[in-house]
Amino acid sequence: MSAGWAAVGQVGLVVLVLAVAHRPLGDHLYRTMTSTRHLAVERMGYRLMRVDPDADQRWSTYLLSLLGFSLASVLLLFGLARLQDRLPLGIGMAAMDPAGAWNTAVSFVTNTNWQWYSGEAAAGHLVQMTGLAVQNFVSAAVGLAVAAALGRGLSRAGHGARVGNFWADLVRGTVRVLLPLALVAAVVLVAAGVVQNLHGPTDVTTLTGGTQSVLGGPVASQEAIKQLGTNGGGFFNANSAHPYENPTPWSNAFAVVLMLLIPFSIPRMYGRMVGDRRQGWAVLAAMSTIWVAAVGLLTWAELRGPGLAPIAAAGALEGKEVRFGEAASALFAASTTMTSTGATNSTHDSLTAPGGGVALVGMLLGEVSPGGVGSGLYGMVVLVILAVFLAGLMVGRTPEYLGKKIGKQEITLVALYVLTMPAVVLVGSAVAISTSAGLAGQLQGGPHGLTEVVYAFASAGNNNGSAFGGLASGTSFYTVALGLAMLLGRFVPIALVLALAGRFAQQGRSAPGAGTLPTHSPLFVGLLVTVTLVVVGLTFVPVLSLGPVVESLS
Repeated sequence: MSAGWAAVGQVGLVVLVLAVAHRPLGDHLYRTMTSTRHLAVERMGYRLMRVDPDADQRWSTYLLSLLGFSLASVLLLFGLARLQDRLPLGIGMAAMDPAGAWNTAVSFVTNTNWQWYSGEAAAGHLVQMTGLAVQNFVSAAVGLAVAAALGRGLSRAGHGARVGNFWADLVRGTVRVLLPLALVAAVVLVAAGVVQNLHGPTDVTTLTGGTQSVLGGPVASQEAIKQLGTNGGGFFNANSAHPYENPTPWSNAFAVVLMLLIPFSIPRMYGRMVGDRRQGWAVLAAMSTIWVAAVGLLTWAELRGPGLAPIAAAGALEGKEVRFGEAASALFAASTTMTSTGATNSTHDSLTAPGGGVALVGMLLGEVSPGGVGSGLYGMVVLVILAVFLAGLMVGRTPEYLGKKIGKQEITLVALYVLTMPAVVLVGSAVAISTSAGLAGQLQGGPHGLTEVVYAFASAGNNNGSAFGGLASGTSFYTVALGLAMLLGRFVPIALVLALAGRFAQQGRSAPGAGTLPTHSPLFVGLLVTVTLVVVGLTFVPVLSLGPVVESLS
């Protein structure tokens, strides 16, 4: 079978599985986030946290609860990283330095999972299980909670800016969605050959007679939620290229399904929450269109892209595992950057120039195609509101969406949301390439060096976590700067989305009229995709032209 047909077959298999799971999982998400019943284990958690899960919170209280929980999570994970040499199951790992512990704590709490360190050389089993894996669950649940809050804001009328209860959303998302799915996924991964034990380093004899230290650990349990929660942090430095994390092409395809499973099912939850399933279909169609285009372009770039080496080898094999090949690596790379996962089964720094450009643009879109757990949905809905506003300007009518007026305050929040990520990425990159500390981390200069830096801040600012390996990101400059980018890229948009949800919840609902723009038609889907691409194009064309475009032409 040719590489091209193999690529089509893999994509077709992934799409088939996602299509089968879309309705049941989307309906389960809807029931979970709208239920009024509390499970016994959930009630126990509420008593421990001393919160009232039935209190309907204003958006500002919801936000403060979210920020307080995230701050406590950062402090707890920071403490674990600093004290791991004194804790059980440390397997001889030294304590992380303050800057590194700060970066790690912020990274996992913001669902970024940026790793400046090699997992097998810096994190003991206790930190992996009680620190990193726990944050993989709850950071994903936070994103799901914000998406549900936005859905409630759009579906309610005259509710005084009340958007639900953060603690109930957090606990339900974790207990009813992420834990059961991750348990099943971990069992499947163990059956596929992924390691799951508590072993420390073991000395083994190699084929050449030498000695090598091989680390075991709770890999499958970490791997399951790493993909399912669109987190991406690897137990090993090689991430999903390591055979202990991703041993076969079959496990590789399963990993791609896991990272896309919830983001592509959430639109159905959204459609049911706002009382019009067609709205969910429209969002899903826009997400799918961009994802399919990215997979196709990146696969073409790695199979037929420019360069003497790819032409001579009939594909760009550098930096890729031969057990996966170019097509599976391209599918994985496109999916991991179009979601906020950031896991890698190949070296993104070794992608062809146009392939690396596609991966970079996937993040610069704002992680909306389909994006992370929850964050992709609320990011795309913000772009829906922007598209409706622009369409209203063109026809001279007051824009409205789902019976909600889009006025000055609403569009101001949307504009701030759209501008936040580009500001974080471009300002951070500008500081990095104009200071000696930032330039010292580059492996090479020129267009590729610029792409390395922009990729790092795009990854941090969009809570993705993947990297071009040529950038030395373990320096104090990058651990602090990227940590700030992660915080701003995560919590500023969340604050703006919750404020927007509160504004909509306060409004009444107007009946659609003859001039109301239908936001579920194929025409609107095309407008939404165009707005998404144009917003990125107008913002990032200059830096993309100086980076991957110039490198492709050179």
